Amino acid sequence: MIPPASVLVPVLSSVSASVPTPVPAADAGSSTPAGLPLVVEVTFAEPLRAAVGLLLFACLAVLAAGGVAVAYRWYFRQRIPEGVAVLLGVSAVVLYLNTASLGSIIGGTDVVLLRVDVVLFNVVAVGVAAAVAPAGAWTGDVVARNVFAVAGGKQLEGEIGRVVRTVGRVTPVTLPAAEDIADMDSYEAVAPATKEGMAGRTLLFPRRVTVAELRERLVARIKEDFGVNYVDVDVTQEGEIEYLAVGSRAAGIGPTLAPGTAAIAVHADPPYTATPGDVVQAWIGGDDPRRVATAELRATAGDVATLALDETDAARLEESETYRLVTLPAEPQADREFASLLRAADETMTAVTIGPESPLVGTSVRDLEAVVAAVRPASASIEAIPERDRLFEPGDTVFLLGRPDALRRVEAEAAGDAETDDVESGDSEADDAGTDVPRRED
Repeated sequence: MIPPASVLVPVLSSVSASVPTPVPAADAGSSTPAGLPLVVEVTFAEPLRAAVGLLLFACLAVLAAGGVAVAYRWYFRQRIPEGVAVLLGVSAVVLYLNTASLGSIIGGTDVVLLRVDVVLFNVVAVGVAAAVAPAGAWTGDVVARNVFAVAGGKQLEGEIGRVVRTVGRVTPVTLPAAEDIADMDSYEAVAPATKEGMAGRTLLFPRRVTVAELRERLVARIKEDFGVNYVDVDVTQEGEIEYLAVGSRAAGIGPTLAPGTAAIAVHADPPYTATPGDVVQAWIGGDDPRRVATAELRATAGDVATLALDETDAARLEESETYRLVTLPAEPQADREFASLLRAADETMTAVTIGPESPLVGTSVRDLEAVVAAVRPASASIEAIPERDRLFEPGDTVFLLGRPDALRRVEAEAAGDAETDDVESGDSEADDAGTDVPRRED
């Protein structure tokens, strides 16, 4: 039975209303389907859309450069180079453009990448990214410095925030000016550029540290951050630097030569088994071979060998001669081993003469903070490794081994510098007591 028309008409009307209207097909000249936003083919033909796109690309470059600047400051503890920041900011924009183009191609969209208007927009976008990336790097570096300072960071360039010093979360130590940084005796002077880089820099340390701990941390930081081999520093109880001297490890063969010896390069034919440190004999060949000298082989380069030997033997070697080297059995060389260890250690060696007005007169070997290797009295032979109870007398020459700051204090006392003695003894008492560096308050 067929329903009446009065029933079918409302039903058909509701069905026809629920059927979606077909979407018109895209124009034949369009490169993207209708309704799909253009993600890579933005051109200046649409000024508003182009302006929004350039603004977004600028923000992307700023965020990328700023984020990398924060990470660079955290890891390297210095400002990121501007060229690196620009490169990373531009890379972020280029990566987005390439990824968007690849996504459109994978999605089946017919993308024309080499249209002049599209290429022009992309070039402008890259230029905008290169222009704003330095600003992002600067902003990220400023944010990183302030955040790391409040959180107890190690180093801060420029002025320390007033809130940080008032709260006392850290102990700031400011390095002196370049002209106030001295050169250490018996060490190579550091480059002036290194001192300029150190001048005025502020290093941050934990608040609750003793003077001795602060000094040790400061020495380690200066060595690590500025590539200095040796540091001699005095720090007051307020965390201020009274004295700072730096030095570099002496390069070359000279520092390893004992007194009365010399190093000379000669034409020679060393055995293939000879290595630096071997004891060799230098012979002149011919019908009547003869031995010229006994030396220590330091280095070889082709037919040239560097020998360390006595000065008198070195004078007998001739530049025009070619020598034959004969390797001798290895022998213990305590002096050479000691020189190698001393060269790599923080300690150094010096000799001081005790004056008649020195406070060291009447004190014993055990009273010195440095190691006493030998003592040469004014009218007697050298006493190697003296007894701990031996008393010092005026005119004694003491051979000491220790850290540069300890040797400097002993030298001042041996010369009778009362003013320095008072200052150093006060610092030493503070160190022994484990005095905390007081918090700075503004």
